[in-house]
Amino acid sequence: MKPLFIVMLILMFGAPAHSDGQGLVREPENGSEKTFYYSAKKLGIPILKATIRIGNGYSEQGKNLYKIEAQVISLKIPGFMFRMNNRFTSFIEMDSFSPLRYVKQIDQEGLLLQKKNYSQIVTFDSVHHVAVVEKKETGEKNEVFLPPSTYDPLALFARYLLKEDVSPDQEIRMSIYDGVKFREMVFHSKRARVKSKMLGEIDAFCLESITAFSSFGEKEGNIRIWYTANGHKVPIFLELDLPGGMVKFELEEMKEES
Repeated sequence: MKPLFIVMLILMFGAPAHSDGQGLVREPENGSEKTFYYSAKKLGIPILKATIRIGNGYSEQGKNLYKIEAQVISLKIPGFMFRMNNRFTSFIEMDSFSPLRYVKQIDQEGLLLQKKNYSQIVTFDSVHHVAVVEKKETGEKNEVFLPPSTYDPLALFARYLLKEDVSPDQEIRMSIYDGVKFREMVFHSKRARVKSKMLGEIDAFCLESITAFSSFGEKEGNIRIWYTANGHKVPIFLELDLPGGMVKFELEEMKEES
């Protein structure tokens, strides 16, 4: 199915970030581009806007790639409580869904968030099971050894969005590296009837797990990811039980372009 694995760790969604992908060539005939637009409210007040964009038809060094972009932006209403403009881009191989490169632009601060402002590139070597982490401000590079089948958050999102299926009462184990911390997570699935502002009353699957949120100093919370069970596998909700309370992202619009 198509869960929103994009924010399972870092409270982030998608929109264009800088690609940092020299040598990329767009080939639209390889597929279409899909964009999902979300809004999050706290006590009925909009506080965050998020976008996920999935593009394919890219090539680099003879490899066909998907490009997954993510962004989450805070609105002005929270003010001093928190400000966020975090962007991410992941390039993954079409055939194996192995991550190739993960780019992060973090800009956030406030009473409810740790202040962070940096750019980072994580380059994955799936053959030798290592990742090279580069800080763009200083050019400093570090090599990190990882278990096989480790993904960045967006690469994992794309794998379950575009390839893997999920059934009710299933346990899903995941290995994720976001350039800061390696995590092993376990999600549990269930099926229920839910109401969507955009789609109405529909059958949906939910994936639920406990995880730590790096945007909140690694404090643990609960994440529930909802997506339609009607064959289209549309990610419709993301519920986050955060240290500061519950936040619910809801799908407001989706677009598909050739």
